[in-house]
Amino acid sequence: MGEPVSVKGKHYRTGQPVEITMEDGRITGVLPWTADKPADDIPWIGPGLVDLQLNGYRAMDFNAHPIPSGTTHNVTRALWNEGVTAYYPTVITGSDERIASAVAAIASEAEEDPVTKSCVAGIHLEGPFISPEDGARGAHDKAYVKAPDWDLMQRWQEAARGLIRIVTVSPEWPEAPDFIRRCADAGIVVSVGHTNATPEQIRSAAEAGATMVTHFGNGAHPVLPRHPNYLWEQLASDPLWACVIADGFHLPDAVLKVVRKVKEERMLLVSDAVSLSGMPPGAYDMPVGGQVVLTEEGRLHLAHDPRLLAGSAQLLPWGISHLIRKGICDLADAWDAASVHPAAKLGLPSAKGLQAGAPADVAVMEWDGRFLRPAAVYKAGVKRYG
Repeated sequence: MGEPVSVKGKHYRTGQPVEITMEDGRITGVLPWTADKPADDIPWIGPGLVDLQLNGYRAMDFNAHPIPSGTTHNVTRALWNEGVTAYYPTVITGSDERIASAVAAIASEAEEDPVTKSCVAGIHLEGPFISPEDGARGAHDKAYVKAPDWDLMQRWQEAARGLIRIVTVSPEWPEAPDFIRRCADAGIVVSVGHTNATPEQIRSAAEAGATMVTHFGNGAHPVLPRHPNYLWEQLASDPLWACVIADGFHLPDAVLKVVRKVKEERMLLVSDAVSLSGMPPGAYDMPVGGQVVLTEEGRLHLAHDPRLLAGSAQLLPWGISHLIRKGICDLADAWDAASVHPAAKLGLPSAKGLQAGAPADVAVMEWDGRFLRPAAVYKAGVKRYG
């Protein structure tokens, strides 16, 4: 039996001082607390963050070949200081062998360590079943882009010990509807992304079982027809939850605001962070994507074409902060978009948020008017940061 633990702060949704009690990995109570200090001096307390798309962090890369031993363990622990208590290591387009090797390495480390396993909620396979077109393909290597292949997907899932839970697919391929149905039947969330699909093909994908959009508005052509186009169709499709990167570089604030208005609780915040997140500005050579530049402002782009982003260098607290500063969401809704709502989409128990019986995955955050910064993080009731 674990020792009882309690933590105090302002409830992220109500703003009221509360004491969260935890025992044996679960929240046992959310109790009113009479604070002995001004409200502005009390940190916020809410659910741990859930990142559906993370490629790497602090020079550790899930797309290195081979992935160095200990990467999954070390990324898991490093993410605690960003408030992240569950995440999906993301493997992008590459050779069949590299993808198999990557998912196997991630799954092996998750299986061998209970703490790592508790945080790695699944693997996100972003490609290679995407559009081969420039712009839509983003930084993915065209040489390895291919049509959806269920037999190949099964081999990768076997290598991953069943841990692949999300796959990004472009519905433009004739093989897509059948592939999507098979994934949905197998419990894998199909996310539309890096696509040049027609509106009709996107509708067919949703009918076949696609339920999400990978980084809406990115992995897209620089210029599109006014209408119809695949962005309008993704917004209009009720079954499709929209993931967004709210780092201030990937999408204009007006687009974030529209997505929020249209999708409401079905707008999900992701980081799409690559291994350069947490690293100093400069020019870098990435194993996937090649030469990239991380600017002083925190924007990451391909060296040969600054118009094309190469993933994000910012984690979820940055995105939450951006949504709050720009008035797109209040603190509570921005926090939910990076915790409760992605957990709900993927069927995680942490979707219960802050209530008795929910997993004791809790983040204590300080807000200075511009940035939300983790002060303490608990995973399954054990203090892991702060």
